[in-house]
Amino acid sequence: MCGIVGYIGTQAATDILLAGLEKLEYRGYDSAGIATVWEGEVNCVRAKGKLHNLRSKLEQIETPAQIGIGHTRWATHGKPEEYNAHPHLDTAKRVAVVQNGIIENYRDLREELKGKGHQFVSETDTEVIPHLIAEFLKHIPPSSTSSPFLEAIRQAVNHLHGAFAIAVISADYPDELIVVRQQAPLVIGFGQGEFFCASDTPAIVAYTRAVLPLENGEIARLTPLGVEIYNFAGDRLKKQPRLLNFNPAMVEKQGFKHFMLKEIHEQPGVVRASLDAYFNPHESTESPINLGLPADFYTDLEQIQIVACGTSWHAALIGKYLIEQLAEISTQVHYASEYRYAPSPVTANTLIIGVTQSGETADTLAALTMEKERRQGKESKYQARLLGITNRPESSLGHLVPHVISTLAGIEIGVAATKTFTAQLMAFYALALDLAARHQTVSKDTLDKIINGLRQIPKEIEATLENQERLTEQLAHEFAETKDFIFVGRGINFPIALEGALKLKEISYIHAEGYPAGEMKHGPIALLDAKVPVVAIAIPGSVYEKVISNAQEAKARDSRLIGVTPVKDGEAAEIFNDLLPISHVEELLSPILTVVPLQLLAYHIAARRGLDVDQPRNLAKSVTVE
Repeated sequence: MCGIVGYIGTQAATDILLAGLEKLEYRGYDSAGIATVWEGEVNCVRAKGKLHNLRSKLEQIETPAQIGIGHTRWATHGKPEEYNAHPHLDTAKRVAVVQNGIIENYRDLREELKGKGHQFVSETDTEVIPHLIAEFLKHIPPSSTSSPFLEAIRQAVNHLHGAFAIAVISADYPDELIVVRQQAPLVIGFGQGEFFCASDTPAIVAYTRAVLPLENGEIARLTPLGVEIYNFAGDRLKKQPRLLNFNPAMVEKQGFKHFMLKEIHEQPGVVRASLDAYFNPHESTESPINLGLPADFYTDLEQIQIVACGTSWHAALIGKYLIEQLAEISTQVHYASEYRYAPSPVTANTLIIGVTQSGETADTLAALTMEKERRQGKESKYQARLLGITNRPESSLGHLVPHVISTLAGIEIGVAATKTFTAQLMAFYALALDLAARHQTVSKDTLDKIINGLRQIPKEIEATLENQERLTEQLAHEFAETKDFIFVGRGINFPIALEGALKLKEISYIHAEGYPAGEMKHGPIALLDAKVPVVAIAIPGSVYEKVISNAQEAKARDSRLIGVTPVKDGEAAEIFNDLLPISHVEELLSPILTVVPLQLLAYHIAARRGLDVDQPRNLAKSVTVE
């Protein structure tokens, strides 16, 4: 949540900061602002709302400043108003700060600083930081250190409690940009005589591929001469940047109206990337899957606990189904935010999996950290066995857990997850099949059949996209005024009903709920009438007739029925008012296909309503706060 970008170098900072913020706006868009240092003053410009409002203001101001920081906000403390927008300044307006995260002890610090004469003008937790830095600067003799500014910030951050990333500039130190990381992502970019910082790499890849992600508890001092890294104790650290493998075209729309639509259409490629990476085993191995996990990872594995949030939680539910049905290992799925405060008992030989697209989801990271800590010191069978599933293996998750399955989806800009959900499903298929092969719970012929079926999925997604694009767009016209939707599925497609409802809620703001189809008659059926459409996922297999029967119950209450099914005739054709047909596929593999028309339906309804599909209100791509 929130986007940070900073620059120090030889170019005008404002344009670089704005360009970087454009690439980070998916992280927050309640307000935005930049601060630069020029002619001995901090120049700060902020605006409520989307980034174009800030750009309009800056067009009236010309500054050749070569150092600056910028921020695009997702509100936590304080309403999304201009006075709460970042950057925030101290009372004398000599220090400017942008922050991502939450300062948990800001109330105590605020009262303490007020008592010392500091004046606050916002409702935010961030504003305590520039005041605190300014207070420490008063007490550091200029001759006592090579950088009093750095020392004041070091002392200040040691008084902050919480998860945060900050970037700081000062009118009194115009050649220093200081950045800090504590439980919130921040990366430094190295250019030719210029240096960058950002909360995510898309902001800086247009300028450099040499990057250094900061670790927790690290402070970096960026000057025209280079970068120095310190820990919170003030010790100098030796660090080396690495080259980023990144194509800037990944963050362009490439002719699509919205990033979300582009990313829906990228899903066949995402599945192919997973197949190429993980379904090409070494001939000598006992498994047809190659996840690169060590042999002791599989030893005596008895239980699996999965922690995740949002769309990742839905992917985990499908993962549970696959692992239990194929590998016969008991698996539980938890909301990470709840697991932190009511964890499962510590059990032996248990694998804990954290699923997060960004690798920065605060609740998921906290749940994994807690599990790691509470298992320390116990006998070996109770030791933490941790695995991460993420689209960003270089993220905080990648540093926290010893093993990662990279989902290989590429950068996803649309806030509503689409291709990253499909990539997570592929990771779970790979893991479940790997475990099944090693535990010998399914035959080789069955494994080969499932894998061959997965290899056909990309072309089936392509066929679904080709057939559904116009169909879902036309259908969306009829729901411009709809206020409620119900999605139902059974078995492995129940989580797809949840995901379809979530997509619709996220981007169209229509109230939507997903249910197991068999639960309709236990309460939700009271909601049904002619104004409440019902989307039913009906795939031939173990529960097909049950879903059709449940759909009949909805039809009897005058609901308009939309069927996601490969069946176009017989009873299905008679029951459903509208069909969103997909290809015939094995029930076990169907979620990768059934989710596609639901993504498209949500997209076209939101687009038809004229809403901001890529940046829906109140949401951010990476949830880095609790």
